[in-house]
Amino acid sequence: MEFENLKLELQSGILTITINRENKLNALNIATIKEIEKAFQKVYDEPEIKGVIITGAGDKAFVAGADIKELADVNYMNGRKFAEEGQEVFASIENCPKPVIAAVNGFALGGGCELAMACHMRIASEDAKFGLPEVGLGIIPGYGGTQRLTMLVGKGKAFELILTGEMITGKNAKKIGLVNHVVPKEEVIVKAEEIINKIMAKAELAIGQAIDCINAVYRDENGYQTEANSFGNCCKTEDFKEGTKAFLEKRKPNFTGK
Repeated sequence: MEFENLKLELQSGILTITINRENKLNALNIATIKEIEKAFQKVYDEPEIKGVIITGAGDKAFVAGADIKELADVNYMNGRKFAEEGQEVFASIENCPKPVIAAVNGFALGGGCELAMACHMRIASEDAKFGLPEVGLGIIPGYGGTQRLTMLVGKGKAFELILTGEMITGKNAKKIGLVNHVVPKEEVIVKAEEIINKIMAKAELAIGQAIDCINAVYRDENGYQTEANSFGNCCKTEDFKEGTKAFLEKRKPNFTGK
């Protein structure tokens, strides 16, 4: 599968997806969104992929927002479709049954901040900057930013950040719960890999069920029932039998994903 705006590298079960438009500060255009969609179809389909890291090319930006030239052509007739298509792609990231971590190595603004928030976790460099500046352009976040920021940091802080459009540092993003860890820039990928490797040592099917249950907190459904159903699904797996047997035998489990 060939990509013009992404670089994909699979190593030891971890697929690193790099937004590769460094001369545009990795800004998201429609072509890049479509390539992200194709890349995640690959993630869903290929069992050798166990986890995903998303990052940006270069040392200035993760994703510095949308491609403004392209955005300027959006109008009332196609604006909703523009937002809905991006939301659908980002939902496929959020709902991926394999862990997805954003390695934020610089500016994560607008669509870039929304992309990072769609991931299950965020690791930020010390010089990272986060923001949703869309109101300064006369629009609002359209790829799920109003929803996910509120879920992550709470209503009051979401109002402040979205309505002012101000940027915050990685350190402050961690204080409000927007990112999980802040590390030196050269350690961002290393930290993301460390976390995914810990997850990969656990039962793959259970990980997928856990991700779905955590996301169910924010869906219009009975999350407790989703949890109970998922618990039941796990109980019929070979990995459950192996995990409990290994615990009783005081050894490391050998999970097979069955």
